[in-house]
Amino acid sequence: MNIKFEAVDIKFPEDCNVIVGQSHFIKTVEDIYETIVTTVPGMKFGLAFNEASGPRLIRFDGNDEELTNLAIENAKNVGAGHFFVLIIRNGYPINILPRLKQVQEIVNIYAATANPLQVLVAETDLGRGVMGVVDGQSPLGVEGEEDKKKRYEFLRNITGYKK
Repeated sequence: MNIKFEAVDIKFPEDCNVIVGQSHFIKTVEDIYETIVTTVPGMKFGLAFNEASGPRLIRFDGNDEELTNLAIENAKNVGAGHFFVLIIRNGYPINILPRLKQVQEIVNIYAATANPLQVLVAETDLGRGVMGVVDGQSPLGVEGEEDKKKRYEFLRNITGYKK
C-alpha cells in the first residue's frame, strides 16, 4: 500500500478564526449551525462538511456567503471524509467551543485558531484522512517576568474575561 502525505493550507480572512474537526454524520451541518446561532446570534460563519459515504458530497451552510465559499474550498482541498471546516467572524472559538464539543456528531476538534493553519493529510488507496494540524509558528523562547506581566494584564483587559 502506498501512502502519500500533504500539508494543506487553510485559507480564511485575517479578521476571522477557523475551527477544523472530524464528525461522523450528515446531521453535522444542521447541528453546528443551530449551535452557533443559539450561542452567539451575531456571529457570521461558513461551514463545510465532507461526507465519507453515500453520495460523498461537500455539505455546507452558513450565514455569510464569503465565509461559506471559503469553507467549501478548504474542505475540498483537504478532501478527507468526515472532515469539517468552520470559519467564524464577529466572535471567537472560546465563545462556541464548549457547545461544539457537546454536538453529538463531532468526534474530534483538531484546531481552533486565528493563526496560519495547515492540515496534515495522508492519502491511501481508500481515500484521505487528517493526521494532525500545524497551528501557527514555533516558539521563539520562554516567557520572562515582563512577558508574564503583559499576559496577566492582557487577560484582565479583555472585557468580562477576568477581574
